[in-house]
Amino acid sequence: MASLVLMHTSLLFLSTLFICVHLSDQFQPFQYNALKQIQQFLNYPSVLTIFDSTWDFCNVEPSPFLTIVCYEDNVTQLHITGNNGVFPPSLPQNFSIDALFSSISSLSNLKVLSLVSLGLWGPLPATIGKLSSMEILNLSSNYIDGFIPLELSYLNNLQTLVLDHNKFTGQIPQWVSSFNDLAVLSLKNNSIFGSLPSSISSSENLRVLAIADNHLFGEIPGLQNLTNLQILDLKNNYFGPNFPVLHHKVVTVDIRNNSFKSSVPNELNSYFQLEKLDISINGLIGPFPPSLFSLPSINYIDISGNKLTGKLFQNMSCNAHLVFINLSSNLLTGELPACLQEKVEEGAVSYDGNCLSGEEGNQKPLSFCHNEALAVEVSPQKLRHKERKAMAVLVSSLVGGIVGLAVIVGLSLWVFQRRNRRAAMKGPSTRLITEKLSTVNTVKLLSDARYISETMKMGANLPTYRAFALEELKEATNNFSHPSIVGEPSLIQIYRGKLGDGTAIVIRSIKMRKKHSPTMFTQHIGMISRLRHNHLVSCIGHCFECCPDDSTVGIVYFVFESLPNGTLRSSICGGGETLNWAQRITAGIGVAKGIQFLHTGIMPGVFSNHLKITDVLLDPNFHVKICTYNLPLLAHQNAGFMV
Repeated sequence: MASLVLMHTSLLFLSTLFICVHLSDQFQPFQYNALKQIQQFLNYPSVLTIFDSTWDFCNVEPSPFLTIVCYEDNVTQLHITGNNGVFPPSLPQNFSIDALFSSISSLSNLKVLSLVSLGLWGPLPATIGKLSSMEILNLSSNYIDGFIPLELSYLNNLQTLVLDHNKFTGQIPQWVSSFNDLAVLSLKNNSIFGSLPSSISSSENLRVLAIADNHLFGEIPGLQNLTNLQILDLKNNYFGPNFPVLHHKVVTVDIRNNSFKSSVPNELNSYFQLEKLDISINGLIGPFPPSLFSLPSINYIDISGNKLTGKLFQNMSCNAHLVFINLSSNLLTGELPACLQEKVEEGAVSYDGNCLSGEEGNQKPLSFCHNEALAVEVSPQKLRHKERKAMAVLVSSLVGGIVGLAVIVGLSLWVFQRRNRRAAMKGPSTRLITEKLSTVNTVKLLSDARYISETMKMGANLPTYRAFALEELKEATNNFSHPSIVGEPSLIQIYRGKLGDGTAIVIRSIKMRKKHSPTMFTQHIGMISRLRHNHLVSCIGHCFECCPDDSTVGIVYFVFESLPNGTLRSSICGGGETLNWAQRITAGIGVAKGIQFLHTGIMPGVFSNHLKITDVLLDPNFHVKICTYNLPLLAHQNAGFMV
C-alpha cells in the first residue's frame, strides 16, 4: 500500500514537473526572442548574447548596464543603461526606434522600462501604448524628438514618467492628469513650449513635477491641492508673473531664471518641510521674509538677482543646517545676521549687490536701495488706473486720426515716389537694403518652430535682433574713431560704442575679400540671429556697408552686447574681481551649457568653437558668456569669418 501511494505521489510530481516545464517552454522562447531582437536593434549590451546557450535570463546577475526582473516566468522589469550613462553605445546604421519598441511591446507584462543614455533617436512610436501594465517609464538622456504621443495616455497604471534630456517638442498634453496614480512627472531639458496645462491641478498623487529647461511660459495653475507634492522644479523657463501657489508640505521649490514679477508670499513662512528654495534671477519685488532663514528644515536659499527689499538684523536666527545662502543683487538693507557671518568664511554665503552696512564687498549706498524700492512699489490699482486712462486717450486719438488718414496716405505716397526716383539716380541706401534683408530673415525664422522656441527662450532678456543703419553705428563710435577700437585682427576690427538709448555695444567690422549681394548673407545672418543663450554673448543686430557703384557688400558690421567685467581668466588668475569657489563651479556649468547649446540647440550645430578661457566673459552679475563661436561666414567662398 505504501509503495502504491509512493508511486502515485511520484507520478503526480512528474506530471506537475512536466506541466511546469511545458509552460516555461511556452512562455520563455517568446520573451527570449524579444530580448534577442532588442540586443540586435541596440547592438548592446553584449551580455544578452549569452542567451544563445541558456534561456535562464530571469537569473542574469544585475549590472549597471543590464537588469532583468521576472515574476512567474514573465519579464516585469527591463533596465538598459549605456556605459553607466556617460557615453551612449554606437547604434547600428539601420537603427529603427519603431522596430525596437515593436519588440519591447511584445513583453506585455512589463511594469518597469528604463532605456537610459542609449542614443535613441526618432519620435516615440505609438506602440508604446501596448504596454498596458507599465508603471514606471524612464527614457532619459536620449535624442527622442517629436510630440509626446497620445498613446502614452493608454498606460492607465503609469506612476512615473521620466523623459528628461531629450528633444521632445510640442506642449505638455492635457491628458497628463488622467493618470490616477502618477507620482513623478519629469520632462526636464527638452524643447517643450506653451503653458502648463490647468489639468495638472487635479493630479493629487503627484510628488515630483520637474519641467525645467524648456520653453514654457504663462501662469502656474494653482497647485495648493497637490498635498503630496514635494519637488517643484520649473527653472530656466518663462513662467510668471505671479508666484506659484503651493501646499505647505513642499520640500523643494526651484523657480530660478523665470519671469516671476510679484512679491514673495507670506505663506512661505509656514513651509515647515521646505529644504531648498531657489527663486533667483526673476523680477520679484517687495519685502523678503527673513524668517525663512529659521525654517526647521531649510538648508538652501537663493534669492539673488531680484528686487527684494527689507532690513536684516544681526540678532536674526538661522537654521544651523543651512549650507548655501545667496542674497546677492537685491535691495536689502541693515546688517548681515551674525548666524550667517559665521558661514561667510566657508564660502556658503553671498550677499554682494545690496545696501548692507558694515560689510566688505560690493555693497551699494543706502540711497540706491531706497530709490530702487520706491521705483518698484507701484500699486496694481494705479497701474490699472493708468491703463484705463491710456485707453481713453487712445480711443480719442483714433477718432481724430481716422479723419486725416486719407490725406496722410496720399502725401506719403507722393513723398515715397519722389524719394524713390532720387534713390534710383544715387543708388540704394544702406538702410533700405538692411531693412529688406531683415524682413527676409524674419519670414525664414517664422517658418521654423524650433528656431522660434530657441529664440524665445534664450534671447528674451536681450534687445530684439534687428538691422542697424550705418549712421547709427557711426554715431555710437564717433564715426569709428581710433579711440573706440579695442582690437584689430587681420580682417576684423572691433569697436566699443554706445547707442542712442545708452546701450553699450561691441561692433565687429569684417572686411569682405569678395563682394557679394545682400541676399548672399541671408542664411548666415539667420544663423547668427539664432545664437541666443544665457551663456553666449549674443549678437543683437547687423549692418552692411555697400559699395556705391554696384550695391554689393564691402563690410559687414555685427553688433554685440557689451560685457564690462572682463574675462573669466582675469577673475580666476588675478587682474579682476576674484570669484569664490561656488562662483567658479557655476561658471564651469555655464560654459558647458553654452557649448551644449552651440552643439545641439540649433540646427545645424556649431562645432568649430576652439574655446579658450579668454573667450569667456562675465556679465554685470558675474555670469559667464562665451564670446567666440568661430562661426564661418561665407567661408566656402573665402569671404572671411565671424569670430
